[in-house]
Amino acid sequence: MQNSLWLQNAETISSDTLSTSVDCDVCIVGGGLSGIYTAYLLAKKGVNVVLLEAKSAPAIGTTGHSTGKLTPQHGVIYSKLLKFFSTEDVYTYYQTNKNAIESALKVASDDSFERVDSYLYATTVPGKQTIEKELYAYKELNIPGVETTETELPFDVTLALKMENTAQIHPTKFATHFLNLALKEGAAVYTNSRVTKVEIDEKFVLTENDSKVTFKKLVLCTHYPIESIKGLITTKLSIDRSYLLASQADNLLKGHYLSVESSSRTIRTALIGDTPYFIYGGSSHIAGEVENTQTYYETLKDEMQTTFNVPEPPFLWSAQDPNTPDLVPYIGQISEDTPDLYIATGYRKWGLSSSLVAGEILSSLTTNEDHQAAHLFSPTRDQFGKNFLKGLSTIGFVTANLAEGYLTRMEAPKCTHLGCKTRWNDGDETWDCPCHGSRYDKNGNVIEGPAVYPLKMKK
Repeated sequence: MQNSLWLQNAETISSDTLSTSVDCDVCIVGGGLSGIYTAYLLAKKGVNVVLLEAKSAPAIGTTGHSTGKLTPQHGVIYSKLLKFFSTEDVYTYYQTNKNAIESALKVASDDSFERVDSYLYATTVPGKQTIEKELYAYKELNIPGVETTETELPFDVTLALKMENTAQIHPTKFATHFLNLALKEGAAVYTNSRVTKVEIDEKFVLTENDSKVTFKKLVLCTHYPIESIKGLITTKLSIDRSYLLASQADNLLKGHYLSVESSSRTIRTALIGDTPYFIYGGSSHIAGEVENTQTYYETLKDEMQTTFNVPEPPFLWSAQDPNTPDLVPYIGQISEDTPDLYIATGYRKWGLSSSLVAGEILSSLTTNEDHQAAHLFSPTRDQFGKNFLKGLSTIGFVTANLAEGYLTRMEAPKCTHLGCKTRWNDGDETWDCPCHGSRYDKNGNVIEGPAVYPLKMKK
């Protein structure tokens, strides 16, 4: 079922599988946009970088299944962040995302992005009130935003909040361009090289064929951290899954849109070759919790065909998003007692701009440079008191699913991460783990971590 628009005839870069032992200054695990952009920035500084990707090509996993929106307007975020952080820190969040986007666009390929406006919109009175709170936060933080009821959408809105001159990208083209730049700067990239063992104290990782990479510093850009016990990251992340569809369209929109109602919907268009496509998505739920996900695709398909008058969508895919309790990603040193281990995770649904932020922060920290936003994104930031209840609820959810799986899904294969029973997903034809979000194809091969080993399937 997984059939992403961004992977249609995608010109990806394959490389050799790691088959020997190598040494490096910085080893990056994960070849999505986070790992690629970090590798590019480090290689540009002359750092000896090795990038390991488990799949057959970089940028075809999480990056290739995103919406392709590149904006600092991360939904209704700023009014919520003010509950956790100071005004100065929340503005730093906005400015860091904006600066990272603009820096990347200066060297991005022209065919991989376009300038558009970002919109939050509401169709109900409660939704209007939500946008009014966000608009108040914009004004308090001095973030530019335009209040309007004029949109390109084929229905009336009660209120919209526009952020002008943001961007949207073809995520696979965008990431592949920076991968080429990283290679030109001297980065070594290996595909089909899944890391199965991490030895922090001895400073090496092993791939599934027992090839060894010895490092001075290790960066985990694996979406969900494979070395998640350090810093109790597993108790601080929850995993959401949402759905996207794409169908041919008659014209292109000048903006991209996100509704603020509880059943949020995302809308944008893209030009693939000479063909305009309409992209529509939403319907979020906890990953691995739902067995019949086909209903989500059907609901979205009915909505987009009825409301936007587009034909049957040939492209259907889903995205998986780790969330932190305070909404800010974890980017930096994973814990105080592991000074040479770094992670980037918890991007919510804004992985593209967060990947660029991660590249800037990680490339600074691993070369012993300061970054003005490092404290804000640090995985060790002092929010334990505020996050404790959320952490307990995440632990409780995992424990409940671990026990429930063995009672109700006795024949299902066990996840190779921590042993939870997986659940068959009819819509995507995958085995999904409800504990930490690992995914496997119908044959048991890993699609998405933190698991690194395939399922043991019964014959």
